[in-house]
This record gives sequence, structure tokens and C-alpha cells, in this order.
Amino acid sequence: MSDTTPDATPETPKQAENAAAENKANETPEQRIAALEAELAEMKDRWMRAEAEMANLRARTKREVDDARNYAVQKFARDVVEAADNLRRGIESVPAAAEGEAELLTKLRGGFEGVERAFLAALERNNIKRHDAAGQKFDPELHQAMSQQPAPEGVQPGHVIQAWTPAWTLNGRLLKPAMVVVAEG
Repeated sequence: MSDTTPDATPETPKQAENAAAENKANETPEQRIAALEAELAEMKDRWMRAEAEMANLRARTKREVDDARNYAVQKFARDVVEAADNLRRGIESVPAAAEGEAELLTKLRGGFEGVERAFLAALERNNIKRHDAAGQKFDPELHQAMSQQPAPEGVQPGHVIQAWTPAWTLNGRLLKPAMVVVAEG
């Protein structure tokens, strides 16, 4: 003989469904309404959480796409501002204008300065901006202190005495810090 009794047999899914339906049939209308309201509240909560998650996902994706669009050219922009710095160094190496200088030298100087103006205008149209640091208060977000010197007459401590290179930003984000000499305090 078997030790199995009819009560020990596992329920099939159909039997479990029938038992649940029988329990629901034994519920009062108030109990049924309360159960449905609880189920509705749970579904509404799950729906609200899913909507919030989707809104967060949309916002995060939009932010990532905007960042990619704004800063995708960052490496290229760093290379371009290096060329702008070199162009400025080249212009500064040309002797200052003097009376009686050769016409060729005057034309070269004017040509290089025109090229620099056009180049800087093109950079600014593409949100690449140069920030001159000389005389400004030292800002660690834009400046890299290369050395400190005693503050000369009329210069407050913590201000830039000399800027070796300007700072460059792309859409407000630092591309290249200004290399500066800061007044000691």
C-alpha cells in the first residue's frame, strides 16, 4: 500500500486556479472591492515608477547626446588652439613696426595679424574661446601656475603677473589652461 493520501497530492495549476476562484466567490463584495483597490494601487505605483524611470532615461540620453555633440571635437580643438598659440608666437617674433622699415616686413606683419584675426573669429564661431589671463585674479579652473614671484608695485597678491599662454575653452569646458606667473602674497 501506498503512504500517499489524497491530501498530499500536489495541486495542478488548474486546481490552484479553481481554488482561488472558489475563495473569491466566498469573499464579500467589500472584501473584493478592497482587494481590487489594493491591486489597482500596486499597479499604479508600478506604472508611476516605470514612467519615472523612462523620464530619467530620456533625460540621461539627451544629456549624453548633447555632450557628445558639444564635445566630440575636443581633441581636434586642442590641436587647433595649439596652432593658434604658435601663430601668436610667430607674430610676436616679428620685430615691432618702426619708421623706415622695409615694405615687405610691414606687409608680412599685417598679413599674419589678418590671418590671426580670421582664425580667432572662426574659432569663436565654433565656441572655442581664448581667455587672456594677464592681470586677472588666479583661477585654478582656467590657469596653471608655472611659478610665483613677489608682487610688483600695484599688483595684488594672487593675481597673474604674466601669462605665457592664454586659456582656451570649448563650450565653456577647459581645453587648455593658461600658463601663468602668479604674484606671491
